[in-house]
Amino acid sequence: MNNKSYYIRKQHILPKGLLVAIGGNEDKEYDLRILSTILSLVKKQRKNIEIITTASRYSEDAGKAYYKAFTKESDHNVGLMHITTREQANDISLLQRITAADVIFFTGGYQLRITSVLGGSPIEKEILRRYEQDYCIIAGTSAGASAMSRTMIYGGEGKTALRKGTVKVSAGMGLIDNVIIDTHFVERGRFSRLMEVVSMNSSITGIGLGEDAAIVIEDGCILRAIGSGVTVILDGQHIKHTNVADIDFDESIAIENLVIHTIVNGYGYDLCEKKYLKPDNLNKLDMVESEANNYENN
Repeated sequence: MNNKSYYIRKQHILPKGLLVAIGGNEDKEYDLRILSTILSLVKKQRKNIEIITTASRYSEDAGKAYYKAFTKESDHNVGLMHITTREQANDISLLQRITAADVIFFTGGYQLRITSVLGGSPIEKEILRRYEQDYCIIAGTSAGASAMSRTMIYGGEGKTALRKGTVKVSAGMGLIDNVIIDTHFVERGRFSRLMEVVSMNSSITGIGLGEDAAIVIEDGCILRAIGSGVTVILDGQHIKHTNVADIDFDESIAIENLVIHTIVNGYGYDLCEKKYLKPDNLNKLDMVESEANNYENN
């Protein structure tokens, strides 16, 4: 049975694009393992890449680093978008560049800058449309990854989490539903803050991206891990009990039977079916290659 037909019968709306969420601190100078994989997903010799630096206070420096990385091995058409105001988020010329892009890449920084500047703007709407209707790669690192989901973590220290109300959440860009993404996950000890969010709604899958770790999300369901780091999956569907609804602000949270998985390069996870995917399972799907070939032939 074809994997896509299965999801269509499950009435899952399939986006035609791909998401690539990166945990931060990925290599930008040497082997470029993650960034090269992003480029390989577009089966064109010369790619149109737009780098959006909205999340960063130092937008020009952030943009230059990725410009250098994306042009290291090939002469791709790389543009920088230093969008810092709502007015710029309505710029028609920038909107046209988004429409023509093969890869739209968000740098790191602070995710609230992305949503407060781009939220509801023509540029954000076009990014969503491209992801849903075209074979387009939407990628982001650190803050750029955290902002992808409909519900977004924007604050709260890991050491004070698992106390009700200490993790700060807001609306993200809404590229993907029923997940919440945290970054620099292992290195900054953010397990407890992601656990807190999942305890509040067990239908949400928590995705914790370590540094130099990334996931490619296909059909809005299938995660493939890439990079040298670790990705942690928090599955709340089997939670038997939590006290989060009955305690007061800043009181400690109890959770029974939260399931935790880790995936590394070559492994994956099915968000729709809540299933762990070993390398053999992923090889049978072979979805990215098929989508890229379809794009190239159209």
